[in-house]
Amino acid sequence: MIETKADALEASFEGVTMAVPVTRPVLSGAREPSGAAFEGFLRSGASVEMKSFSGASSDSGGYAIPKEIDAAIDATLKAVSPIRAIANVVKVGSAGYRKLVTTGGTPSGWASETGSRAETGTPDFVEITPPMGDLYANPSASQAMLDDALFDVEDWLASEIAREFAAAEGSAFVSGTGTNQPKGFLAAPTGTAGDATRSFGTLQYLASGAAGDFGAKPDERLIDLVQSLRSPYRQGAVFVMNSATAARIRKFKTADGAFLWQPGLAAGQPATLLGYPVIEAEDMPDIAANSLSVAFGNFKAGYLIAERQETQILRDPYSNKPFVNFYATKRIGGCVSNSEAIKLLKFAAS
Repeated sequence: MIETKADALEASFEGVTMAVPVTRPVLSGAREPSGAAFEGFLRSGASVEMKSFSGASSDSGGYAIPKEIDAAIDATLKAVSPIRAIANVVKVGSAGYRKLVTTGGTPSGWASETGSRAETGTPDFVEITPPMGDLYANPSASQAMLDDALFDVEDWLASEIAREFAAAEGSAFVSGTGTNQPKGFLAAPTGTAGDATRSFGTLQYLASGAAGDFGAKPDERLIDLVQSLRSPYRQGAVFVMNSATAARIRKFKTADGAFLWQPGLAAGQPATLLGYPVIEAEDMPDIAANSLSVAFGNFKAGYLIAERQETQILRDPYSNKPFVNFYATKRIGGCVSNSEAIKLLKFAAS
């Protein structure tokens, strides 16, 4: 029984035909006359046709490798002016906004119980009209980009516009010309006269004592700047300067070695200078000859921001097919509303 089964097994193997060995596809110079192409290629390696397929080069296969893009796009942060946070912001219904400010107050007098009362003077009114302008942006994106992008293009554009608007309006609040834009407080007329004799709308400045520098006693100049602001306005007053100026002032010491600058006691709290908060606004100018690089005042009382509405974004897929336009606009104005509430330090000899 065993031998019979073995004979049958051998007979079954005799019917099996061995397959032809698989050779490498035709390679110029690698084929041997005997037909053993692959063996010849391995042994000699002569005149081999080389091919590359790599993601390092786009036209050599790199296009076929999918790119992975982070869904959240990082952006370089712009320094947004904080003037809006410390100024008086009002919502208006039209571009014709007006504000009345009284100057001088109402005079009074003393009299006996039965004495006559003479007529007293009446206060004067000054009309404040903040210059306004339209802040706008009009970027576009193709519909294919909106459909195929791996991130939310519309949300990204909206955030970019909001960031740019914040930076643009902050710059205008500091140094805007007042022509189709807010008028910055540094663009207001300035003089050395005190509040009693200075015309309304003109900001008072104090000289630092040296052109482009603080002079001999910088701590005394800063104290004079604080005291030039009358006490009713010092409640809620702040220093405004850029970071370069703040770096200079942070090194100042009193005669006994104490720093004038005191860092914030907790995260998020501003540092203080002579007991008043310091607001860093990068739109303030650097220290230079005749520059107005430091401001001190109550901006709630001294600077007015009037805005028509919040930022509006219109999605327009029809005007510029196949692109989708995102038209954003914001009407905003600003000006000095009380010139007694803001004082400036001018880096000049006088």
